[in-house]
Amino acid sequence: MRYGGNTSCIEVRLADGGLVILDAGTGIRALGLELLREHLSRIDLLLSHLHVDHLEGLGFFPPLWSPHTEMHIWGPSSPIRSLAERVETYFSPPLFPVHLSEMAARVEYHDAPEGEWFLGSARVYSQPILHPGPTVGYRIEADGRTLAYLTDHEPALASDVREAPPTWISGFSIAEGADLLVHDCQYTDEEYPERTGWGHSSLGQVAVLAERAGIGRLLLFHHDPMRTDEQLDEFGDQLSRLWGVDGDRCVVAREGMLIAV
Repeated sequence: MRYGGNTSCIEVRLADGGLVILDAGTGIRALGLELLREHLSRIDLLLSHLHVDHLEGLGFFPPLWSPHTEMHIWGPSSPIRSLAERVETYFSPPLFPVHLSEMAARVEYHDAPEGEWFLGSARVYSQPILHPGPTVGYRIEADGRTLAYLTDHEPALASDVREAPPTWISGFSIAEGADLLVHDCQYTDEEYPERTGWGHSSLGQVAVLAERAGIGRLLLFHHDPMRTDEQLDEFGDQLSRLWGVDGDRCVVAREGMLIAV
């Protein structure tokens, strides 16, 4: 009740007024209602992957129904089908009453490049990360600050995150030196062994990654939906202890939270 129940969606505002949206979970619906009042000329949506909890809000994103919207959708490439074909699978009968192509906005699809690219004043890095199915992590550098986004992420499978070379740790170059790292934190250390390979992280793994990557602040994200508010409170306290930092450097994500990077 305190942390909220919408699925993954983060709004990123740049100093030059640019807007980047990370994932299109159910949280994107309320964001879209606010954006209608701004009459933005361009919206960039960066999809980490196409599991339904990261995509299900897109059909309810009001700017898509406006002919004044130019929307660019970026996401992981696939050797089998284009990004447009994969996204539009969700937004066609019988799963959705209309085709996404019937909406009024102008929509362009782009495979997220592996490496460096630009969105306005922002330098963006994307690379594949460890999670079932094509999945990418994003690093956004702008205005002298760095945001790293590694949701639905498992740093390592067959190696110890503390002992493995950085090049063996999934997402390490995305996270390294970031002012703010938004990171998956779905399991306790006790739960993780039975869920190895599911593509999510334990508290201990995240603490080690944060320490080794030298990040500034950590935002714990993508909570297990069965957690209570009290359990999530404890997650934040426990990870701060494991990482060895003050609580203000380790925050549990909640709906509507605003963070200045």
